[in-house]
Amino acid sequence: METGELGKVLLVGAGGCFGSMLRYVIGGLVQSAAPISTFPLGTLAVNVTGCFAIGLVSQLVEAQGALGPSGRAFLVVGLLGGYTTFSAFGNESLNLLRDGQRVAAGMNISGHLVLALCAVWLGRLAAHLIWR
Repeated sequence: METGELGKVLLVGAGGCFGSMLRYVIGGLVQSAAPISTFPLGTLAVNVTGCFAIGLVSQLVEAQGALGPSGRAFLVVGLLGGYTTFSAFGNESLNLLRDGQRVAAGMNISGHLVLALCAVWLGRLAAHLIWR
């Protein structure tokens, strides 16, 4: 790994650390605001605010040239990635739609939803079979 790449990896790691802590705090605050609710409001709030943030940052990067590679590594990949990877999913899906790639966007959206839910189920099944 080159020195420049190592620096970016460290920036992603630092951003991810802060993003994960932010997710924990914000998700907890939102969930505790509705303590009798069993609906995962904290996760929803984190995913929606993360999608808003990546939309804002992506537009600034694309239209204004804001942030260099190191800034993007820290903020987009690290901080927002640690906060919620759902924001990357939303941004990539919207980019595909914007670029006229409707089939690819549909495959991305349905693939993420179906495969992710199946993976959770398979993970639970594997754990049940191993540790029953």
